[in-house]
Amino acid sequence: MHKIFLTACLAAPLTTLAQTQAAPAKPDAKPATSAKPKEAAPVVPSVTVAGERPTNRIDRQVYDVKSDISSTNGTAADALNNVPSVAVDPDGTVTLRGSSNVQILVDGKPSAMLQGDNRGATLQAMNADDIESVEVINNPGAQFGNEAGGGPILNLVMRRNRKPGGFANVNANAGYAGRYNSAASGSYNEGPWGFQGGVNVRHDGRNSTAVVSRDRLDPATGNFVHSSQTSSGAGLNDMGGVNGTVSYNLDQSDTLTASANYMARGNDQHGIDHYLNGATAGFPATDYVRTTARDGDAKNFSWGARYDHKGQLPNETLKIDLRVSASENDSNSAYANDYATGNLPDTRAHQRNDTSTHIVDFTGDYERPLAGGSLKAGYKIATNKNNFDTLYTDINPQTSAAVVNPARSNRFDLEETVVALYGSYQLKLNDRWGVLGGLRTEYTDMDIHQITSGTEAKNSYTNLIPSLFATYKATEDANMRFSYARRIRRPNANDLNPYVVYRDEFNVSSGNPMLKPTKTDSFEVGYETKVAGLETNLRGYYRKDTDAIVDYRTFIANNVLLTTRQNGEGSHSSGLEFTVSGKLTPSLTLNSSGNLARSQQTTQDDTGALVTRTANSLSGRVRLNYAYSAATQVQMALQMQGKTLSGQGYRSPNNTFNLSVRQAVTPRLSLVGTVTDLFSTNKMETVINSATLRETSTRRFDGRVFYVGLSYRLGGPATAAESNNEPRFGPPPGAGGPGRGGPGGPSDG
Repeated sequence: MHKIFLTACLAAPLTTLAQTQAAPAKPDAKPATSAKPKEAAPVVPSVTVAGERPTNRIDRQVYDVKSDISSTNGTAADALNNVPSVAVDPDGTVTLRGSSNVQILVDGKPSAMLQGDNRGATLQAMNADDIESVEVINNPGAQFGNEAGGGPILNLVMRRNRKPGGFANVNANAGYAGRYNSAASGSYNEGPWGFQGGVNVRHDGRNSTAVVSRDRLDPATGNFVHSSQTSSGAGLNDMGGVNGTVSYNLDQSDTLTASANYMARGNDQHGIDHYLNGATAGFPATDYVRTTARDGDAKNFSWGARYDHKGQLPNETLKIDLRVSASENDSNSAYANDYATGNLPDTRAHQRNDTSTHIVDFTGDYERPLAGGSLKAGYKIATNKNNFDTLYTDINPQTSAAVVNPARSNRFDLEETVVALYGSYQLKLNDRWGVLGGLRTEYTDMDIHQITSGTEAKNSYTNLIPSLFATYKATEDANMRFSYARRIRRPNANDLNPYVVYRDEFNVSSGNPMLKPTKTDSFEVGYETKVAGLETNLRGYYRKDTDAIVDYRTFIANNVLLTTRQNGEGSHSSGLEFTVSGKLTPSLTLNSSGNLARSQQTTQDDTGALVTRTANSLSGRVRLNYAYSAATQVQMALQMQGKTLSGQGYRSPNNTFNLSVRQAVTPRLSLVGTVTDLFSTNKMETVINSATLRETSTRRFDGRVFYVGLSYRLGGPATAAESNNEPRFGPPPGAGGPGRGGPGGPSDG
């Protein structure tokens, strides 16, 4: 992944955006040294407090996340939680408008780090300060592929420094219970050359507790039998990363860029589970405790090369991009079951999991003016290889002899190749109307290898994917937007693998090789204007899924619940989303958003009957930045997530409140303190209510975590006055790279 751990954060003193705009640089300004001491620039905190003013484009909303005070010691998950209608739970599951079918890109490209089970851990390890902006693409256009589940896209645009000269920044933060993180980054640009890199370490994690209350139908008696599970897990992991990028401007028209990145993290954790099983007609009651000790590590690496060419025509560009990324994860779990009932013997077991994902992504994009508009065309050739190897052995407590358990051991490989061509055309019809239409053709070839059972399968298909966008300038301060897009969600490797994977004594999971792709048709209309000086966006949307992939649960043994996937009969959702941001007073900045949604799913119940479930929910965020003085700023953030449907059940609403303070000590040194989930209200509660199962599962995390740290900047201007005369750090979304067209802006393919 391209420069995931770049930490070139803007720790130089900045005034507010309003002050910056009100005090442009003057060519005849006198040097700062001529000012009187009492007129010297005040010490100000190193953060912009004008808020995330979205620089919307015809097919996406763009949110600037640099103004988040907590970005100095926060994670990418924290940054995404501040984006309207996006939620990241403590497990790292990402939802957008209540849907978990979200594709995450980095600089417009897929990465092995952010696919499958790697996504949550990567977001919790990635520094928020690395991110320049987040692009929310609810209806992706023809230039975007459907890998990693298709669906809407969150594109992380990483920070880059393109200013001549050198720049460096160092952050060091300490937290509660031994947590810490530190990062150093720098860049140097001189003549045609540009160098940038960074290194960071993090020791962090979230302890958790869980309670599961389950009532299952005993078919022999027709009565519901109660059981319960209480769990606790603990463990802080070490994470670290290093990255580097080199760019070279061959001439005024051509730029070459190369990058490399490496990240590693641990998988250490200790857990205790207490199980109580009620007696059924065929099984006695049991009471036992399972202890788990897990270790292992994950390694992620990537490298890339890019060629950018600026043509002779206005806005004519050619981009050729090669990205190679890999994620390799191994873990070892030692289980011990100690029984307190009957004459059942204690048991021991060991499970080893090795998984890997390798992605090669080769794309080309060409854009040029044509007939008064802009034509864009490109290609994509990509391979995605997934490997899973699970070995489960039962261990005799007396002799320590290990015997492979074939029912819980599994090897599975999936190879996917995608070849795509796309074309789009954007045209300004008149002073008020603009349109963008596109069509993408994708050919997908899948090879499935279930090595354990010796099963081979192959599937291939071609999809045509259209998209259409339009904008209308209603007034000088108001725009309307219209969009439609079709997306394809192909099942991933975990969805397709039919082998049963052991999770714990109550729960196992498996994929379904018979799954069909989900087709999604999405419509949206938006209205953007200013109300009382505040940027205000209102968007209505409707999304319909055909053959939606949903969770399906059924019992396969006494109190052993199998979770698999199936194609539902269909689902749809609609809603009204709004964002309001801007200055309430010269010292107080508001960033707020909300989503009033209604969703409906029709799925097959465990009896075979079709069941339709609906949910109405209200989600929202309110964030206030208060400049107490020129040197002190306080940020308060409330996040609320509404009810969401999940197959045969739903997830209950939850909320968190975060507090951050930044104090400028000197023009180059800032002190930052943050408290996440101040009132410890964040929890994950899932409710299932079917004909044979009634279950409530509640997980709570060690959410109230305190961090305090220092951020020091080397190089660049040292006074607020100098900062006022400079452009904001990095280009606006969509700008090119070093010289003219580096990898900084949103990429396609």
